[in-house]
Amino acid sequence: MMRILLFLATNVAIMVVISIIFSVLGLKSTLDAQGVNLNLDALLVMSAVIGMTGSFISLAISKWMAKSSMGVHVIDRPQNQTEQWLVDTVARHAQKAGIGMPEVGIFQAPEPNAFATGMSKNSALVAVSTGLLQSMDSDEVEAVIGHEISHVANGDMVTMALLQGVVNTFVYFFATVIGHFVDRVVFKTERGYGPAYYITQMVAQIALGILASMIVMWFSRKREFRADAGGANLAGRQKMIDALRALQRSHEAPELPGQLAAFGINGGGVQKLFMSHPPLEERIAALQNQR
Repeated sequence: MMRILLFLATNVAIMVVISIIFSVLGLKSTLDAQGVNLNLDALLVMSAVIGMTGSFISLAISKWMAKSSMGVHVIDRPQNQTEQWLVDTVARHAQKAGIGMPEVGIFQAPEPNAFATGMSKNSALVAVSTGLLQSMDSDEVEAVIGHEISHVANGDMVTMALLQGVVNTFVYFFATVIGHFVDRVVFKTERGYGPAYYITQMVAQIALGILASMIVMWFSRKREFRADAGGANLAGRQKMIDALRALQRSHEAPELPGQLAAFGINGGGVQKLFMSHPPLEERIAALQNQR
């Protein structure tokens, strides 16, 4: 709850600061003089509602989306030794991390992969691929589970949703300002909205969204190091290192769809700015240098 209140307060504070900056610089008066007639305060509120609502809806349906899109088989009653071991390992790590028992699932995929998602720390889903179970030994799988449990314990699902909501807010806000400016000032539309507004706003949202994703991915890479450290604490540092090395030996797994990509275990230049996970060699080095 404190994490949610903190991010909501941050979002409100940023909105207030931008509103003050616009007033001090006289931007609103300038836009009005050019015929834009845009209520920036109302637009900020509307943008926040749109940005945060979309993000929280995505978070709320994340488990359902994961089960549907990935074909996750939730283990209600273990049917074999592997399923029993998986449930017991998740339960042990969850208890040590101080969170409620997550749902445990397996999804069919030849690549070694895993993810955690859910609305809260005590209502999460941890799922692993069949490829992970087949290509790693029990110690390595245990470390991967520890990594995912750490994501849950750290509140990464909620934090990422809140961050995405803040980013969405300002992408929509600035895209709308740009769309209004082009429509009213460049194309001289006097009443309602012309085609230029809708086209410009859509293009601006795409462009700003790409730039904003760099911020989200930067944060995602930072919390991966933290989850690795958490996995090392739960399962053992050497097990975590061995698990990452096993991933290095395997083929690079494809990105998980949508929001799930930020909670999977996949991992120069401009391309790195859009990666949700740091390179595996950097993650291994960070664990090796950990004291």
